[in-house]
Amino acid sequence: MAAAPLYCVCRQPYDVSRFMIECDICKDWFHGSCVQVEEHHAVDIDVYHCPNCDVVHGPSLMKKRNNWHRHDYTEPDDGSKPVQAGTSVFIKELQNRTFPSAEEILIRMKGEQVTTRYLERHGFNYPIAITEMEGLGLKLPPSTFSVKDVEQYVGGDKVIDVIDVARQADSKMKLSEFIKYFTKPHRPKVLNLISLEFSDTKMAKLVEVPDVAQKLSWVENYWPDDSFFPKPFVQKYCLMGVKDSYTDFHIDFGGTSVWYHVLWGEKVFYLIKPTPTNLALYEAWSSSPNQSEVFFGDKVDKCYKCVVPQGTTLLIPTGWIHAVLTSQDCMAFGGNFLHNLNIGMQLRCYEMERRLKTPDLFKFPYFEAICWYVAKNLLEMLKELREDNCPPPTHLVDGVKALISALKTWLKREVNEPTSEVPDNIRPNHLIKELTKEIRYLEGCGAPSGSNGCLSTRSTLERLCQARRARRAARRLREQQQQQQQQHAPKIPSNLDILEQHTREVLKRLEVGPLEEDPAFGAKVHAKFNKVSTASAAAAAESLEDNHIRLMLVNGRIIR
Repeated sequence: MAAAPLYCVCRQPYDVSRFMIECDICKDWFHGSCVQVEEHHAVDIDVYHCPNCDVVHGPSLMKKRNNWHRHDYTEPDDGSKPVQAGTSVFIKELQNRTFPSAEEILIRMKGEQVTTRYLERHGFNYPIAITEMEGLGLKLPPSTFSVKDVEQYVGGDKVIDVIDVARQADSKMKLSEFIKYFTKPHRPKVLNLISLEFSDTKMAKLVEVPDVAQKLSWVENYWPDDSFFPKPFVQKYCLMGVKDSYTDFHIDFGGTSVWYHVLWGEKVFYLIKPTPTNLALYEAWSSSPNQSEVFFGDKVDKCYKCVVPQGTTLLIPTGWIHAVLTSQDCMAFGGNFLHNLNIGMQLRCYEMERRLKTPDLFKFPYFEAICWYVAKNLLEMLKELREDNCPPPTHLVDGVKALISALKTWLKREVNEPTSEVPDNIRPNHLIKELTKEIRYLEGCGAPSGSNGCLSTRSTLERLCQARRARRAARRLREQQQQQQQQHAPKIPSNLDILEQHTREVLKRLEVGPLEEDPAFGAKVHAKFNKVSTASAAAAAESLEDNHIRLMLVNGRIIR
């Protein structure tokens, strides 16, 4: 192979993961980090001169600002084009607008009152605000925790996605660079960080999610430890935004519910109820070419304003459409979770994401896979409730019906789309059939299912959840013990190591002709190999037909 071309002052080959900028004079490409050009700064450069060329031709030429209300600030300000979301003009207009108060729809509760039993009895259909944290189970750093502390716990070299608010466009930068920007007294741009998931960092130990989010979470309850798919980590986010940061209207991925706590500063939420009409309007708005020029709150009957001050926790239910303004520099913590209370709405939001062709990066990781795991567990739950002669709650029955319909659709789609998320240990058609039988049984016997179910139903559900958590805890304990034992034991070869060793053995035997007796291979396989001659590769291929290995790999792991 020819040598890969080398670029930049560091003379390294192209790396797709690193931002690069082209010099308009010499036409060479340079890593932004090597020439001190951040990705979000590059859009402001009209003509770029690299360090070598600016000695002769002078410094780079910057774009000229002509307006303050468009994402492209070089457009002429002739008053012919409307204001776009996130620009400084938009922010001022938003702050001057009047909205119905969120007190009309907000449920205010104490932390100790927000329990799974309460939500199962009364539903989780409206936002909940908590100002008294005791009993909520939420553990957080003190309010003196700073952005520099975040850098210390997470690591300054971590590459993060930040949003350039005035352009509503994202770019990548190191956390250390963002912290420098955040702590400067003068900020030439408004940058917003909303996607720092820190479950795999030292900061994870400082935060424990609310009990209700932990106990309801599909990932915590149903995701198996031995899953071939990577476990989704979406429960611990740190959000750091400077004043006037803005996130336009959206529904959280997969219709997840959200817990959100303002550690210091203040956020303003603009909340819209997920009625069928509003969801249809939202989908049309999201797919429109002039989306950024239309304030979605103007298209619906009511858009509620909810101010979330320091020390307040907000729980947002499934499907609620919302935008967020940072009214003053702010640090917040939050997380997303799927649950059994609004399965139908979660599935509806996911299908909307598919129709809108939402990139995988912005969707709930392995959403379909977790739905299969949930279906398997709900089948077990329905069977146990039937055996205990306890009718399941209405939300569970409705959720299973919606889940059956979605699973059938996904199975049909697999004919044309080979990217399957059906776990190997699940028989999809059998699972759907068994779930359907349980629903038909409930409908046939006319079992009285109320919004709450009976006391014995709740005790059965709690017993199942407790048993599941106990099994997971026991499994983790066993794994810890095994890891301690393995530290002093010889390294166990990976799947790829075994495959490579097997392939080498087979190739070696095919090259040398008739095989010597080898007890490591069974007599049947040995007999087949003995028939192979080096004279005929075709004959070898035919005789080894039964020994072909087909592999499916995801992220370098053999999953099937």
